[in-house]
Amino acid sequence: MAIGSHTGRAAMASVAQTSTPSPTAAPRPTPAQVVAPAAVPTFDKKARSIDDPTSIWVVSDKLRPLNPVDFVPPDLVDVPVPHTWAPQLRKEASDAVVALFAAATSEAGLTLASNSAYRSFDSQTSVYNDDVAANGRDAADSLTARPGFSEHQTGLAIDIGADSGDCSLSACFASTAEGTWLAANAWRFGFLLRYPADKVPVTGFEFEPWHYRYIGTDLAKEMHDKGVTTLEEFFGLPAAPNYG
Repeated sequence: MAIGSHTGRAAMASVAQTSTPSPTAAPRPTPAQVVAPAAVPTFDKKARSIDDPTSIWVVSDKLRPLNPVDFVPPDLVDVPVPHTWAPQLRKEASDAVVALFAAATSEAGLTLASNSAYRSFDSQTSVYNDDVAANGRDAADSLTARPGFSEHQTGLAIDIGADSGDCSLSACFASTAEGTWLAANAWRFGFLLRYPADKVPVTGFEFEPWHYRYIGTDLAKEMHDKGVTTLEEFFGLPAAPNYG
């Protein structure tokens, strides 16, 4: 009986061993799919010419005369805004000025006025010569562009003031309600404060808080977002403190 019992227990143990299932290997986790970051679009600085005077990105400074120097914009129109002298600008710039002036009124209760806009080669010659006669050539060159080098000749630049005339064409315009609003908002309408106070060594001109240049909303937004305040620096051009 003892032998039989032992044999029976051994047989049962053998059956138990053979009937126990082998452990199943745990499944390997599926690697998480890596999603590539979305491509960030870059601003195309070559989308428009900076040399062609018909381009709204044209850069005119003391090293970059217009070509031809007696260039006349092809699409000048009268600008229907308050003014001291009847302004003309290229059509796209004119539409932007109208929108800019309207926003100043609707958003801040301000009335802006144009003090000067397009000036022909001959008109710029007269303005420059008068400045030379009054102040000497060196002083004139820091205040007034020579004919053929002026942004006003492109039909894309406008001198803006308060309709009241306060601080017109003076540095104090920067501290007026109109000057402050323009400095903060002009970029929204495609305009650049072309001659900032801290960039005289780059632009070659004294601070002009009234002089705004139309460059289009895309470029104006890009420069605003990047904190770049001159066309020379944005496009990697040489500083132009003096005529070449």
